[in-house]
Amino acid sequence: MIEFLPVEGNTIAYDLTGEGPLVVLAHGIGDSRHSYRFIAPALAEAGYRVANVDLRGCGDSSLGWDGYRRTDIAGDLVALIRHLGGPAVIIGQSISGGAATIAAATAPDLIAGVIELAPGTRSQPFDLSGLVRVRRYRAAYTQLGQIIVRGRLSNWKKYLDLAYPEKPADWSSELARIEATLGAPDRMAVLRAMFKASPDDADAQLANVSCPVLVIEGSLDPDWADPRAEGEKIVAALPPGLGELSVIDGAGHYLQAQTPDEVLALAWPFLVRTLTRA
Repeated sequence: MIEFLPVEGNTIAYDLTGEGPLVVLAHGIGDSRHSYRFIAPALAEAGYRVANVDLRGCGDSSLGWDGYRRTDIAGDLVALIRHLGGPAVIIGQSISGGAATIAAATAPDLIAGVIELAPGTRSQPFDLSGLVRVRRYRAAYTQLGQIIVRGRLSNWKKYLDLAYPEKPADWSSELARIEATLGAPDRMAVLRAMFKASPDDADAQLANVSCPVLVIEGSLDPDWADPRAEGEKIVAALPPGLGELSVIDGAGHYLQAQTPDEVLALAWPFLVRTLTRA
């Protein structure tokens, strides 16, 4: 059952399932809570209270927000955790990895830990060498650039084909859902606004995080020329001893949908450690 949280005169949609310590799931750009369709039920069955969120402007959440920066998204996540009663672990993918970083830094009493999946957390200098060396990265960079400039669904579908090196079993129906959603100009406008939002605000908060952070990258993620190196840089920017990195071989950008079993295997000990301590 969908529930709605009023925020700034708008609404954030979420599903709440299970009982136990709180885990909040936050998806990436151009997606919705459906991206955690394999993860959320497993967490609920394992004894967690799972809030699976549609980011502002996405899924069943309302349109018409003033901003779509990581700081804005972090504020929504903190508001939801405060409403449901924390502390919580946030599992944030892509842009939500950066938002989870900000939430952890600014609301340490509510955030017990963060799991960042293929996170867009660091400022990204132009990587000419990576574009020349890595075909996968170059192809994704081209498609994402076209989306920012033109907002075409066809470019987003080409990017998704790269971002999912292996497709989930239900990919045809999931792609049809994505097409129906992003075929609406107002939803595509949100996607473009999120892509234009710099990760500088998240990067600036990495040193202020005080809870454990698990970064999970896919070895074939086309968003970076070297996903492992990107994860290592995030961990290095955190206070010493807080961050750890795992890389799932053969996974792309959407680890929660492509390799859910591997993500859960890495998440279980982290959740037990952080939420038990909380």
